[in-house]
Amino acid sequence: MLQDPLTLYKLIILYMLDRVAFPLTAAQVSDFLLERDYTNFLTLQQALGELSEAGMVDARSLHNRTYLYLTEEGRSTLRYFENRISPAIREEIGSYLRENEMSLRNEVSVQGDYYKAVSGGYEAHLVAKDRGERLIELTLSVPTKETAASICDNWQTKNQEIYQYLIRQLF
Repeated sequence: MLQDPLTLYKLIILYMLDRVAFPLTAAQVSDFLLERDYTNFLTLQQALGELSEAGMVDARSLHNRTYLYLTEEGRSTLRYFENRISPAIREEIGSYLRENEMSLRNEVSVQGDYYKAVSGGYEAHLVAKDRGERLIELTLSVPTKETAASICDNWQTKNQEIYQYLIRQLF
């Protein structure tokens, strides 16, 4: 078994990212590891930071989320050391991903970000995807940063309702 628990946590993260066809958020990975008491928050942050610095994970921040993508370097490292993850942990990860696939996928398929516009106001950029394909993409111009942030937050919970409304109105 591994001498260094931090190495195991890194391998678990790589393994999780390798087992899904979409990025996971840092929060989703954290939920899995922390709810099962594998590690604590600070050690998990260290593992994520080191994976990113080593080029094994590409961490992209958007609004209030960090999306984790497995790189080729991470994939080849995992292939070399994957046998160091116990079968029990691999099965636990597999079960978790199977049971939660739809909610995990939905969470990362809906994105909202805002930025300051040239005009002086703000723009909220909203996207909903399904299996990597964009279903809808909206950019709304609003007067304040707070309004733009609120729109992005509400998009996370109301995107399906808004999409269905638009489809009904436009078809």
